[in-house]
Amino acid sequence: MHEVNVKKIIDSVKQLCMSSNYYLPEDVMRLLVKDYKTEESPIGKKCLEQIIENARIAEKKNMPICQDTGITCVFVELGQDVRISGGNLDDAINEGIRQGYTEGYLRKSVVADPLNRKNTGDNTPGSIHIDIVPGNSLKIFVMPKGGGAENMSKISMLPPSAGVEGVKRFVLNTVKSAGPNPCPPIIVGVGIGGTFDSVGILAKKSLLRSLDSPNPDIYYANLERELLEEINDLGIGPQGLGGRITALAVLIRKHPCHITSIPVAVNIQCHAARHKEIVL
Repeated sequence: MHEVNVKKIIDSVKQLCMSSNYYLPEDVMRLLVKDYKTEESPIGKKCLEQIIENARIAEKKNMPICQDTGITCVFVELGQDVRISGGNLDDAINEGIRQGYTEGYLRKSVVADPLNRKNTGDNTPGSIHIDIVPGNSLKIFVMPKGGGAENMSKISMLPPSAGVEGVKRFVLNTVKSAGPNPCPPIIVGVGIGGTFDSVGILAKKSLLRSLDSPNPDIYYANLERELLEEINDLGIGPQGLGGRITALAVLIRKHPCHITSIPVAVNIQCHAARHKEIVL
């Protein structure tokens, strides 16, 4: 049995909150630089140049990449042979978020009630998802999710007759209707399968995959490439000002589903695709 004290969890989440907001993942930066070289639109090229420079300044000065430091999405893979000591796991994660957003001078973007709209003042509670997995390690992913991209995300329960073409049409229409709002170039997370309540989590979890890592299922790897090409044919371009590079990547995650439906979710991520992880 591996024991992890909540103090270690609090400190780890605090550091992940700050570092994920300051440092763009290397795989995202590599794609931005690559796509900057291939962007055909002069204004699109200029936008990408500024996005890259902004990320470099943020890293150098330990400053947030974006003023919207997001709602804190936390994914936990809890080994079944791990014992949490000294307190509650959810409370520890939220305390880490509280400390990270306070000490890191990150914007607090969470309201306690969706209609009364009073800010909690410390960016808690986070959106926490815990999976029990084999083993004796605790893995924590922190993903600050900005409102501009999150607001453009959609879910649809398609009939089986819609097939892959129906899925593609839904994804493309979602990106097209989003236009400039999610600050393109975007990363398009797609969940296919599961149920109404789980397909959105599939889409969001897909955004944790490295952009350097191809989908392990060749069918879905090909579908990702097809969708990326069609999305970049829309002409929305960087920051919605026209151009070739509307999306950096399409990432699909699938799950078994009921015979009567094809649940599909599109969770859009802006170019500031922030996430960090740690294993305890």
